[in-house]
Amino acid sequence: MSQTNQLSDRNWTLLFLAWVVVSVSTLGSLFFSHVMEFAPCVLCWYQRICLFPLVIILATGLFPFDKRVVAYALPLAIAGWITAFYHNLLYSNIIPQSLQPCSQGVSCTEKYIELFGFLTIPMLSLFSFSTIITLLFLLKRRISK
Repeated sequence: MSQTNQLSDRNWTLLFLAWVVVSVSTLGSLFFSHVMEFAPCVLCWYQRICLFPLVIILATGLFPFDKRVVAYALPLAIAGWITAFYHNLLYSNIIPQSLQPCSQGVSCTEKYIELFGFLTIPMLSLFSFSTIITLLFLLKRRISK
């Protein structure tokens, strides 16, 4: 196998891994809301707005591989990460509840799950977006060489 094909395969694998993380995160989000019947707050909806399109965007970049997909996916992933980071600050009471956008409906600090004492739904979202961004930055760096 030539070196060009190996690089191309590695780039495709990075994009595929990002798509897997996005898909699992999307299914997890849908599981929490439709199976577990956890009502999403306003910030959860904003994170979903950033997450759900990534399933389609990253998939279309896979077949055939399109290096421009990073330019389309990265802004959404960063916006989702910023929202998830803010959500975690609210959830941890670092930001006062008076600054939360969830004044009506479900509270942004509603505690549905807390695995191992720290793993919450907002933290899962932050981990997902962090992983997606890391994979996309790695891909961008490899492509720009």
